[in-house]
Amino acid sequence: MQESQEKINLHHGSGGEHTTRLLNEVIFKYLDNPILNVRHDGAFLDIQGKLAFTTDSYVVHPIFFKGGNIGELAVNGTVNDLSMCGAIPKYLSLAFIIEEGFGMDEFTAIIKSIRETADKAGVSIVTGDTKVVERGKGDKIYINTAGVGVLHKNANISIKRIQAGDSIIINMPIASHGMAIMSEREGLQFESEILSDTNNLNKFVETLMDNCGNEIHFLRDATRGGLASVLHEITTESKLGMLLKDDAISVDKQVKSACEILGLDPLYVANEGVFVCITSKESETEIIQILESMGQKPSVIGVVTNDEKAKIILESSFGGKRVVSPLIGEQLPRIC
Repeated sequence: MQESQEKINLHHGSGGEHTTRLLNEVIFKYLDNPILNVRHDGAFLDIQGKLAFTTDSYVVHPIFFKGGNIGELAVNGTVNDLSMCGAIPKYLSLAFIIEEGFGMDEFTAIIKSIRETADKAGVSIVTGDTKVVERGKGDKIYINTAGVGVLHKNANISIKRIQAGDSIIINMPIASHGMAIMSEREGLQFESEILSDTNNLNKFVETLMDNCGNEIHFLRDATRGGLASVLHEITTESKLGMLLKDDAISVDKQVKSACEILGLDPLYVANEGVFVCITSKESETEIIQILESMGQKPSVIGVVTNDEKAKIILESSFGGKRVVSPLIGEQLPRIC
């Protein structure tokens, strides 16, 4: 981003004239909708059905990266969390903590991206908050979101429904988001750019629910900690094991190269457009076909087992096996 002439200062968070200008000239200008435009302390929502509710905070660095920015990430992350519950996302709240001196042009770009991403996901930003902290008390900008969605009529997502013999499916190649961030930080150049895979997953999940919802036992997006960490959470909670096929877990060529250069295992690298679907064996073909028809690159990466020790075993194409250990410590800082 080019250097902005106007900066966000403490008076933008004071509640006075400058706050009103920030709201009117940036936030309300680009995020306007009938519910938000009421401009009350909260939103008045008309919702019927069983609800899913989630919240998350975003502190990614850098805030602009190849394939997205912190605003797009915030919307997609919250939409995806609702989708993993089997819900249809409807409404989001949006709260900013902005460091004094942050560029107004950068903030406006983030707001525009939030609007575009929300429109693509079919959700509305209906309430929010803005705070400005002293220089040195933040890191440019942090975003908090909360989301509400209506549970799909066919959704029955529960860790208790997972059973031995279930198929484990992912929708896309892994590790793109984490390596997009790290490549930018480290100044790495490749034949083709590594782009973040940040994406809203609700349309894919809703279509799956429409066609084979009851056969889908569990969903989880593989964000912080990567695919391996998500699978460990599942095996620990379900007290079941997993047998994975190494050659079925796709990693794009340039992403794999970046991981090798930085000494990182793609299994533990964060994603923002990858989800795990655990389903009955009988429905795996239909799920693969649906995801492929929607432009995804899904694969069946393994099967749930009766391993009482909740181990995850990775089998190579040559028949060798190794245990996939849980992530110890922090492989990648400030990824989402």
